[in-house]
Amino acid sequence: MKNKELHRIKTITELHRLGGYDKPQHPLVSIINLEGLENRTDITAVIFDFYVISMKRGCDKLFYGQQKYDFDEGVMAFLAPGQILRGEDDGVPHDLIGWMLFIHPDFLWNTPLAKKIKKYEYFDYNTCEALFLSDREEAIINGIVDNIQIEYSSNIDKFSQDIIISHLETLLNYAERFYQRQFITRKITNHKILTRLEDVLSDCINSEDLLTKGLPSVLDIAYMLNISSKYLSSVLKQLTGQTTQQLIHEKLIEKAKEKLSTSDLTVSEIAYQLGFEHPQSFSKLFKSKTNQSPLDFRQSFN
Repeated sequence: MKNKELHRIKTITELHRLGGYDKPQHPLVSIINLEGLENRTDITAVIFDFYVISMKRGCDKLFYGQQKYDFDEGVMAFLAPGQILRGEDDGVPHDLIGWMLFIHPDFLWNTPLAKKIKKYEYFDYNTCEALFLSDREEAIINGIVDNIQIEYSSNIDKFSQDIIISHLETLLNYAERFYQRQFITRKITNHKILTRLEDVLSDCINSEDLLTKGLPSVLDIAYMLNISSKYLSSVLKQLTGQTTQQLIHEKLIEKAKEKLSTSDLTVSEIAYQLGFEHPQSFSKLFKSKTNQSPLDFRQSFN
């Protein structure tokens, strides 16, 4: 990517100027209508210093990170500050409709939402993990966004921030609910992720690479599955009630039990084969998962 293609937008004023919009009505919050958005083919990637929430239709040429996503349906996507959004070289699609809500982190300062917003894991999802909405759900979200726009377009007073924050928190909570609904309605897809995860974990734990590379991290596993670690975590919580790390450890303990019961390897040798630099760490994990030390398990098995 050429440097001139990447543009960082730090203020709402700069955002409006770049898009050819009028002066913003609020310095820290803005909603932009995407219909008729100016085509800037000189800028194919943008870093926003804002939280960005978008609702798009008719856009099949947007990327988030390395993932391409088809926006033929109405879907929501969420970006945290500092993430890269890029499009195709020919710019903005002609039939793009929808909106983008921009919230500068300074607007959240000294409010409970400043910390709470970090708990919404979907800000770290990839675009390919975006939120599909029913017509009813889309109407609910659009109504909240309309209320935010009405509020910041009115005379700003001491109540404005609290009211906008309240609407924003309601929007985020609805998004959380709708994502949970999406996990349920996409059971087949999510179970395929679980099946692929089982295969990836088995391959990793049975690989000789454990000796040299150590245990795979959650990020490693997510990368091999080609999904974000936060999305993987959300799917697993819905399907199994466990985290990715817990499933990694579960598979590891299964392999450890196999080696303890079918080989004459010492506990230290098994620990090293399973990617542990220190045997004590392996023994501690084994006991926390089985309530037995590795030696006690071997003796009870025999």
